[in-house]
Amino acid sequence: MIYFNVLIEETGEVFRCAPSESLLAGMERLGKKGIPVGCRGGGCGVCKVEIVAGTYLKRVMSRDYVSAEEEAEGRVLACRVRPTSDIRLRVLGKMAKNVCRPQPAVQPAFSPGP
Repeated sequence: MIYFNVLIEETGEVFRCAPSESLLAGMERLGKKGIPVGCRGGGCGVCKVEIVAGTYLKRVMSRDYVSAEEEAEGRVLACRVRPTSDIRLRVLGKMAKNVCRPQPAVQPAFSPGP
């Protein structure tokens, strides 16, 4: 099966996404807690992203959340977009609050002295 690499600019994370699935489905596999997922059908606007590089197929999105001008500039809903090449994207809107928040530093396990 063919997969494309999708880079989230804010975090540097890369995930694989098949051309048969939405970018949102691929993002969910990252396992990040707090990725907001709404209707998955383009009607809630929660998963808004900006495609910075790459090509994709898009399905109808609510104009309440993505204007024609925004869509022409690469701002789309991740649930309505399927990759046709490697993609580089920026996370926008409600999703950015959760996906792009800094992760706490991992503290080394405490080990008592000899």
